[in-house]
Amino acid sequence: MASSSLPAPAAGRAELLKAFDDARTGVRGLVESVVSSVPELFRHADPYASIPLAPPGVSIPVVDLSLPPHLAAAAAAAAARTWGFFHLVNHLHALPAAAAAADDDYPERAFAAVRAFNELPAHERAPHYSRAVDGGVNYSSNVDLYNSPAASWRDTIQILLGPNRHPDLADRIPAACRAEVLEWEVRATAVARALLRLLSQGLGLRPEALEDASCADGKLMVCHYYPHCPEPERTMGIVPHTDPGVLTVLAQDGVGGLQVKHQDEDGKISWVDVKPVPGALVINVGDLLQIMSNDEYTSVEHRVVMNTREEPRVSIGIFFSPGKRGDSVFYGPLPELVSSENPPKYRNFTMSEFYGTFFSRDLASKALLDNFKLSP
Repeated sequence: MASSSLPAPAAGRAELLKAFDDARTGVRGLVESVVSSVPELFRHADPYASIPLAPPGVSIPVVDLSLPPHLAAAAAAAAARTWGFFHLVNHLHALPAAAAAADDDYPERAFAAVRAFNELPAHERAPHYSRAVDGGVNYSSNVDLYNSPAASWRDTIQILLGPNRHPDLADRIPAACRAEVLEWEVRATAVARALLRLLSQGLGLRPEALEDASCADGKLMVCHYYPHCPEPERTMGIVPHTDPGVLTVLAQDGVGGLQVKHQDEDGKISWVDVKPVPGALVINVGDLLQIMSNDEYTSVEHRVVMNTREEPRVSIGIFFSPGKRGDSVFYGPLPELVSSENPPKYRNFTMSEFYGTFFSRDLASKALLDNFKLSP
């Protein structure tokens, strides 16, 4: 992601970045070479000092999909309004009966497969390494490697699943994890559709409102692998950011590291650990849903911190966004939510403009929503 707001890397740094990238083995390659310290390229200036951690016991809300629909909708809407994040439990209720009955080993099978790919010998991973997105699949380290002030300690398989899916997409996914991530896509999409219905109801709309806006048709999967870090206090897994789309469905393994920025009722801001909950998914509101809900739902900053665990962390996120992206298709606050008493807070725009604005920023920029806000 290019950004005019960031200075160009110094010549020496640019050469080091290129050397790291040309090795084609990612951060995992650094760990395989038995580095004892975090290379300068990955060092963040005092990454954890600015905002305190929340006291023990503070956690994101929990939404139970086994509740009656009206109760689940109320819980999801309350969490989306106050936190922008929640744990989703009993997500099997979103799946067809046959799939739910056979689902005991997901998403764990997908975690294991992603881990297996990242732990293949370097010469087997390297042919997959590329920054090109032709064909909808790439494996690389740090999508913003050449533009960010400091790289983060992670490698990623990125898969564009929609709206325009490459006909040979499956063949381009590494064989070590192909079947498992595609199976997880089916299950996570069913969960996303169920949540869109609940969140529509939570806005006082008919259940199909967000689905009819094609909000489950744009899909980007990211399979993140965070290797063991020798100096976790010097770097980050992912810098603080918000997600641009409508909804994110995240499956994380038991290692942990995700944190959410939250402002409590007294106005105090802190980082809240999203500790892994067995069987739970993590759901968060994206910038586009905040716009479409006219600020009823909130998209909040989150980050991934490094830890001292020896085992790597694996997470699989799917970012859902509208699939209708023609130049004559506009998005903004849903018309049903706008009135003279509640005027629109954002202007209308095409998805081309929205994502063009997103990709002109660096990951850590917080200004995306501001580009579309109307003057008070």
